[in-house]
Amino acid sequence: MKTLTRLAVVALLMGGVAATAPAYAADTASCHFLPIAASGAGLQRSQTVGVLYSESTLDNLQYLERYHDVALNGAKDALDARIRTAFVNSSDPELAIDWLTHSLEQQFLSVTVYASLDELLQAHPDVVVMLDTHNQLLTQRNSQVEARFAARFYDANLQYIGKAEGAIEKHMPSVWVHNKAAPEIAAQIERQRDLQLSALRQFDDSLKALVSAG
Repeated sequence: MKTLTRLAVVALLMGGVAATAPAYAADTASCHFLPIAASGAGLQRSQTVGVLYSESTLDNLQYLERYHDVALNGAKDALDARIRTAFVNSSDPELAIDWLTHSLEQQFLSVTVYASLDELLQAHPDVVVMLDTHNQLLTQRNSQVEARFAARFYDANLQYIGKAEGAIEKHMPSVWVHNKAAPEIAAQIERQRDLQLSALRQFDDSLKALVSAG
């Protein structure tokens, strides 16, 4: 089976994932609580942090898991190993979450993820973080790759402190075309992961600046 034909099979399977990823949470209103007023509190390395995932983050994790599953199991043993590996690596559902959690851990005394706001408030962390993540990956119908990450910080009274973020988007040439060798296709697909890493590094810099500002 030719590489293009094999890719077409994978493209068909990925078409069932989604043409586009779930929408990104663009404001605090989508995070289920809106601060009444800006907090006068600052961020300190000695603080404990409680993390909540926004609905957009949970939706996007499901999107990545479906994409990743197709990359792992779709058209199994038919696709060139280099291309399959590139799809798998660039759709890792844990990449962003693990990175963002580690980034927070580098800046604060402790970081704990909670399943609900009630559970978080019972634990009384010094700072509350609403974590928004968004990834949009290549499909046959989509060539716009996006990676957007944001952490919105609130004090113990849920008053807004500030935001750390990283974002990048890029139009990618289609990999579903003739006359491309497998190594070239794999390298192009792998760029999805590179873009995610660039946005995550932006987030690191933004977070460090926010904490340094106190």
